[in-house]
Amino acid sequence: MAYEVLARKWRPQQFDDVVGQAHVTQTLRNAITSDRVAHAYIFVGPRGTGKTTTARILAKALNCQKSGPTVQPCDQCDSCKEIMSGSSLDVIEIDGASNNSVDQVRELRESANFVPARGLFKIYIIDEVHMLSISAFNALLKTLEEPPKHVKFFFATTDPQKVPTTILSRCQRFDLRRISLREIVGQLEKIAKTEKIEIAPDALLAIARGAEGGLRDATGALDQLVAFRGRKIAESDVLAVFGLVAHQTLEALAQAVGQGDVAAALRIVAELDTNGKDLQRVIVELLGYFRDLLVCRYAGDTTALPDLTDDQIARLKTTAAQLDPDRLLRIVEILIEADARMRYALSRRTLLEIALVRGCRAACVASLDEVLRAVQQARDDLGGGGGHRADDAPPPVVTEPRATYTAPAKATPPLAAEDELAKLTKQWPKIVEHIGSVILLAKKYLVDTKPISVAGSHVVIGFDPEFAGEIESVRNARTQKVVQHALREVLGRDVAVEFKVLAAAPAAPEGSTPPADSKNKREWAKHPTVNRVLETFNGDISEIRG
Repeated sequence: MAYEVLARKWRPQQFDDVVGQAHVTQTLRNAITSDRVAHAYIFVGPRGTGKTTTARILAKALNCQKSGPTVQPCDQCDSCKEIMSGSSLDVIEIDGASNNSVDQVRELRESANFVPARGLFKIYIIDEVHMLSISAFNALLKTLEEPPKHVKFFFATTDPQKVPTTILSRCQRFDLRRISLREIVGQLEKIAKTEKIEIAPDALLAIARGAEGGLRDATGALDQLVAFRGRKIAESDVLAVFGLVAHQTLEALAQAVGQGDVAAALRIVAELDTNGKDLQRVIVELLGYFRDLLVCRYAGDTTALPDLTDDQIARLKTTAAQLDPDRLLRIVEILIEADARMRYALSRRTLLEIALVRGCRAACVASLDEVLRAVQQARDDLGGGGGHRADDAPPPVVTEPRATYTAPAKATPPLAAEDELAKLTKQWPKIVEHIGSVILLAKKYLVDTKPISVAGSHVVIGFDPEFAGEIESVRNARTQKVVQHALREVLGRDVAVEFKVLAAAPAAPEGSTPPADSKNKREWAKHPTVNRVLETFNGDISEIRG
């Protein structure tokens, strides 16, 4: 007797056997019981989730000779057996990819007028129906809208967007979902036990993870592994045959990125590439791992992680607690971008390495809270060296003026304000550096500025007249908020920030040439392409040549 592959041997024959699609099978049972079976159904879902299988079971249920339309076909009558073997005259299965012309649909339409040979209904199951041509769809419209009473149409597709809405509106639609990892593992355990296959739990998890929600893929993978290793299968066998990555390796790679350890991340990528792993799958699985970290970090609800074991969830929580949420989001964005570019990359390893380096750098960029803490620390260090906060300064001693004293025309600022301005001027380069770590472009505009006055809750930052045109670039809510946060940490109180153009400097002596290097850098930084490069690599222009 010829060998029958496990995917066909274990193909569901009853509604109860269909895994993970209870919302579909229960509706069809109720329709049969209440005699409300529609003339056209369309089953939508990813590959290997049971679309055509469900259509076949429904066809058996309607044409079963033993008990008529029933929720449990007997699988013993001639009609059931013929449908199971694909030889029934009343259930015609058509591949939409190879029978997609208008002439073939016209032949189908003509044959639909003939009564069934054995069962109650003549049923057409069209797989990959989205592959039909527009003319073929148009030829089918009238028959689909008003078919003969003995005709039923069951469509299956993985791409419903390509099916005309005129067809969809004439069908009842069922969306089959991806089967969960736990459901796939449970079914594989059942198959392995019946087929007397000894397989490690980690190997089952690896197969289910690689199947991506398709039970047919998982069953086929198990069949291939039995041919490769025999009836005793370990996780290493699964990883070797299908190029999958061990969950422990994903954890190590994610930890390296989260800790900003570029060397460790590149070393792991080199090992994966040497071992022949699919680097596109690596980036997809790494993205999924960081998604799980996001769920743990933000939601903390394990019900959103149905595909992970309790041990894996515990390790995820530990790792997630060590990562800043904003950095985690940035790493996920980098991986999403890399995944989109991976399929077109000439060197997938290079693209993955670049993405991981960027992810490591994102993990090392200081958050706003850390910037503020650093400014606070700098202020505390300055205070410990003899400086003092304006709030702590003793009140000025006021003496009675002599009769001969005449007040000056312009009042001089109090001593505390002078001290604050001196302290702020001394700390300004560090403050600008920290502001640049939060808003990259702000550093380029503020680097040549300086504080010019501190008066109570009002601070004025001066711009050189040469760069007066750039003052509007920092007059926005986000930049002012970050600057105000930093100044509050230095001055110890909330302040309003005003950006002001300084008075023009005296003209240079004739014959002298003012330095143009800083101006040239500014001009080049405004260029769209240069600006984009600087922002991408978080860099500055250090030198202009030529």
